[in-house]
Amino acid sequence: MASSVADADGREVGLCWSFHIALASSQLVEESTIADFIFPATTVVAQPVTGVLLARTVGYSLWEGWIVWSIALYILTGAFWLPVVWMQMRMHDLAAEAACRNEPLPHRYDKLFRLWFAFGFPAFGAVLAIFWLMVVRPTI
Repeated sequence: MASSVADADGREVGLCWSFHIALASSQLVEESTIADFIFPATTVVAQPVTGVLLARTVGYSLWEGWIVWSIALYILTGAFWLPVVWMQMRMHDLAAEAACRNEPLPHRYDKLFRLWFAFGFPAFGAVLAIFWLMVVRPTI
């Protein structure tokens, strides 16, 4: 008897969780989009300012090869980040529309998601390269 009660409770919890996820998916995408904009946006401003101040304090020229490459990779990362923010906003709109109509997510959402995911790889690779450049500071 305890097993059948646990099974029923498990199914109910599962159904409630699925229902909650379906209702919250639009909200989740919206919150993720806001977070993915606010946190990197503050970094986009603060990092170059603090980087220039630090380089000047330590005595590095901003024309040293590793710094120039770091800046170029930073710009490349931004070039991948800006479209991602637009994609997330569009994905939010598509998810909200699908939720309002009680329909599954459209194929356009899947295409945007795959593109969003793909954009993360070169951006992450560029950030790793920037980290390496700043740690090693090779003569370039």
